[in-house]
Order: sequence, then C-alpha cells, then structure tokens
Amino acid sequence: MNSRKADALVAVGALGAIVGGTYGNLSWTGPLERPLDATGTLLIAVAALSLAFRRTAPLAAGVVAAAAAVVYYAAHYPGVFAVAPALASVYTLAVLGRRRAAIWLSVAMSVPVYALMALASEDPAAGNWMTLLTGWLVAMVVVGEVTKSRRAYLRAVEQRAEEAERTREEAALRRAGEERLWIAQELHDSLTHSISVVNVQVALALELLDRRPERVRPALEAIKESGHEAMRELRATLGVLRTGDPAEEAETGLAGLPRLVSRAEGAGLRVAHTVSGEPYALPPEVDRAAYRIAQEALTNVLRHAGAGAVTVAVEYDPRKITLNVDNDGEPGTAPPGMGLIGMRERAVALGGSFTAGPGPHGGFTVRAELPVRAAA
Repeated sequence: MNSRKADALVAVGALGAIVGGTYGNLSWTGPLERPLDATGTLLIAVAALSLAFRRTAPLAAGVVAAAAAVVYYAAHYPGVFAVAPALASVYTLAVLGRRRAAIWLSVAMSVPVYALMALASEDPAAGNWMTLLTGWLVAMVVVGEVTKSRRAYLRAVEQRAEEAERTREEAALRRAGEERLWIAQELHDSLTHSISVVNVQVALALELLDRRPERVRPALEAIKESGHEAMRELRATLGVLRTGDPAEEAETGLAGLPRLVSRAEGAGLRVAHTVSGEPYALPPEVDRAAYRIAQEALTNVLRHAGAGAVTVAVEYDPRKITLNVDNDGEPGTAPPGMGLIGMRERAVALGGSFTAGPGPHGGFTVRAELPVRAAA
C-alpha cells in the first residue's frame, strides 16, 4: 500500500474514532460544554480528514487541523479528541525533520487554546484534559525527533550493510579477474614455450628423417622432454588452483634458468647464459617473474626471430635484478600478442620496468628491471 492510501485510511479511522469517542462522552473539557451538533461534527471532520495530506503537505494539513481544533474549542464543543489530528501533524513534521515548523505549529495552536481557557468565566476544572495540551505537544515533538533519529539510524545501518555487500562482491569480482589473468599468463608462458620447442624439434626431425636418420632420435627425445615439462607445469598450475597453495607450483625461478637454456639449445639456438653480481635468494614473486620473462623471451626468439645466437644475462644488484635477453635475429613480423603484454605486466606489477625492441647493434633486446624489497 502506498503512503497516500495509507494516510487516507488513517484520516477516515481518525474521523470515526474522534466522533465515536466524543459521542460516547469518553472525555470532557469542563462544565461549559455544549452538545455536539452538525457544525461541531464538521469541524472534527475537517481536522481528521486533513490527515490525508499529512505527508504530502504536512504544514498545511497541520494548520487546517489546528485551526479547526481552536474553533471547535472556542465554540465549547465537548471532548479533547478534536485536537488529536493537530497533534499527529506536529508529530509528522518532527519525523520529517521540520522541527521548527512543528514547534511553531504547537505554539500557534496552544496560545489561542490557553487564551480561551484564561478568558473563560470559570477556571478549568481539575479533570480538564486541555490543561495538559502543552505536555502533549512537547511529547509529539520529542517522539517525532526520536522516531526520525531511529529511522535515520536504521537507514544508515542498511546502507552500510548494502555497501559492505557491494564491496564484497566487487572484491570477489576483482579477485576472480586477477586469478583469470594469472591463469592465462601462467598457461601462456609455460605451454607456449614447450609447444614452440616441440614444433622446432618436429621440423628438425622431419628434415633429418631421410638425410640423417641417426640424428632424429635426439630430436624425438627433446620432444618427449618438452612434453613432460609442459605436463609438469600444467599439473603444478592446476594444483595451485585446486589447493590455493603456492607451494604446489612448479619450480619457476631463476634456479630453473639453466634447464630452460638447455632446452633452447636443444631446439637449435646457441645460448650464452651469464650471471653478474653476487647472487642471493630472491622473493618468490620476483624470482618467478624473472623466470617467466626469460622463458617468454626465448619462446619469442624460437617462434619469430630466426636467430642463431642468444644471450641471457642476469645482473644482481642489492636493490634490483636486471634481466637482458638479446638475440641476433630479425625483429620479426608477427603481430603484437600477449607475450610482450604479459612480460610488461609482470614487471610493472612488481614496481619494475620493461622494454623490448630492436637492439643497438641489430637483433632484438628484452630488458626487465625488477626491484627487490629485501634481499634474503
């Protein structure tokens, strides 16, 4: 039910209750009361029905209800219930945050009512409930303020709960996106490298099959080793996804770089692996990123460069490590792919830098600088 219909029902209910209570003599305003007639009933009806507009036009409804109540009591009609719609309007103004209007309406109604009582020929009787009008008005303002504060508190609690739920959902979506990116990078780097080595070895085996069959076996063994390596890294990656434990991940640090170099040499490259500076244990995320960048750089050489010689240089510095992969081939004509993007993302995620492009003396150079927060 919308608020307008609810207010209309409240107005009709108030009309019935006030008229019934007045005719039933449930309250009185002193010995000068006159019988309730059509005019008095009309004033009650005007005051009660104004409640139908207590939320759409609260101040106007309150003024109408207060004016009808003042006229009602000035005519000495019986009972105190005629003031109830005005009290309800004062309460509504306070609930809606219009405290000043509620106070002014209370004053505008109580002053003439008390003036009528002061000008009466007899003092109010002890049982005259109108002497309590000020207390009722103050109570309506206070109750309205308390209700307003309570509703504001409940709205704030609901908003905080909704915000917390929305934040949890956004965090979950962000984590899911990060996990998808991590999976894509890991699978791209490991499987692309292994498949590239397999393709090179298969091409070599097909070329030697008729001319020099005795050299086919080493190529097939290299293919077998590359397949095993791909399966090992795939199982390790899936193990991390199942358990969430990085310890399940395959060895993907610079300690595995000699094995990576050996596989590249088995695919026909001449690889020079150099280390400068004093090696030290790297943080796992830095170690893994350096290995994956070197792996992807060698993969690109195998797939696109047509190079014969490659240099993989690792330089240890107390604050960072620098990785250079240089080759003497052509830069290649393949369109930009995820390889360079993934290498750059790995470096930038650690606060490092990444460059890739033609070398100063030809060929192609990949360079990554990865900061080390604390050397072990």
